[in-house]
Amino acid sequence: MPSAAPRSSIASPSASERAAWPSAARWVPDDHALPALEAAVAGCRGCDLWRDATQAVFGSGPRGAEVMLVGEQPGDREDLAGEPFVGPAGALLDRALEDAGIQPDTVFRTNAVKHFRHVDKGHKRIHKTPSRWQVAQCQPWLLAELDAVRPRTVVLLGATAGQAVFGPRFTVGDHRGRALVWPEGVGPEPERVFSTVHPASVLRSRNRQEDYDAFVADLRLLSR
Repeated sequence: MPSAAPRSSIASPSASERAAWPSAARWVPDDHALPALEAAVAGCRGCDLWRDATQAVFGSGPRGAEVMLVGEQPGDREDLAGEPFVGPAGALLDRALEDAGIQPDTVFRTNAVKHFRHVDKGHKRIHKTPSRWQVAQCQPWLLAELDAVRPRTVVLLGATAGQAVFGPRFTVGDHRGRALVWPEGVGPEPERVFSTVHPASVLRSRNRQEDYDAFVADLRLLSR
């Protein structure tokens, strides 16, 4: 007998439901201090992902960090732990930062989407890329984090993070490894913004060492 297809445990909202759904801005407090934001994100209902996740996962790192790293969404381990980048991709990221001459504990890490989107397959929860609607709905949290931290440099890890800032046509292949121009009107503007791959893509690569070296080379741009 063939195995059952992976499925989400809760049905996604219809187009009409999405159109009427309030964005996360309703739950973002006026006080953009990190403790206030982290306390408020737990109650966010700005998209449907909260219904099937363990918890919201807010950013982590020093207030006033020079560098903010923005990934896609929490993974399975992050969803359970309530911290970003604590799984295998986070371990690879830490090693790459060190190899690029950057202390991992000096950067602020967060994700474009604060809840884990997944499908259930047997006893495993399999990552599923957030939809464009979910990314757009969650953007107010990312902008509030930018306002709280005010990093000098933002690094967008992967296409979803890039699309959260630059819109749905953004691709990493067209923009990685060079300075980009922050879009006008999108939250507090950092001095510099770069894009590179998400560390999870390096873990999945058949050419892992080559792709890891290219990832480190991109991160070295931060010290220039």
